Amino acid sequence: MEYLEQLNRIYSYFPQLTDLQKEQLRQLYDLYTDWNAKINVISRKDIENLYEHHVLHSLAIAKLIRFTPGSSVMDLGTGGGFPAIPLAILFPDTHFHLVDSIGKKLKVCEAVANGIGLKNLSYRHCRGEEEKNQFDFVVTRAVMPLRDLVKIIRKNIKKKQKNGLPNGLLCLKGGELNQEILPFKKYADLFPLADFFDEEYFKTKQIVYLPL
Repeated sequence: MEYLEQLNRIYSYFPQLTDLQKEQLRQLYDLYTDWNAKINVISRKDIENLYEHHVLHSLAIAKLIRFTPGSSVMDLGTGGGFPAIPLAILFPDTHFHLVDSIGKKLKVCEAVANGIGLKNLSYRHCRGEEEKNQFDFVVTRAVMPLRDLVKIIRKNIKKKQKNGLPNGLLCLKGGELNQEILPFKKYADLFPLADFFDEEYFKTKQIVYLPL
């Protein structure tokens, strides 16, 4: 699927997008293509699928929750800025804090965000264990097994609630998850992305939600 066709699919899945948000999303392709040639944050074979495999995948979280203005979200292991940058476009009144242990990846994130005029992001080059600040939610894309992830981020979740969904972890995962969520099965919720999107790519993808 051509990248413009992928982009138009995003517009159809999110009809409430403003003209500014549509333009910011449109600019991502050239920015990521340019930066990816210098610093590899997306598989070079996958850059043509930027909008489906990375942007739309990230925006699945917005099908589950609409962050209340003033919310704060940490993206742990953000890599090239996913899911934080697409979500920051959709929720300009929510602050996103991007954390990664590889500094050059954050350089790409900052350049892309500046290139499209995003003001609601901050960045930290560190391991998750080192980040002590607290947030309403932590978002990730399959950075590590859930058990290890929860150990690291439990300290980062605020007690005070301001969203319709209780504070916690929103994790984009693929494949068979039954074993991985076993320690959390009493309170973990799985949301198949095939409920939100028609593309074949999402048939095995899910959001794992853990209130913490």
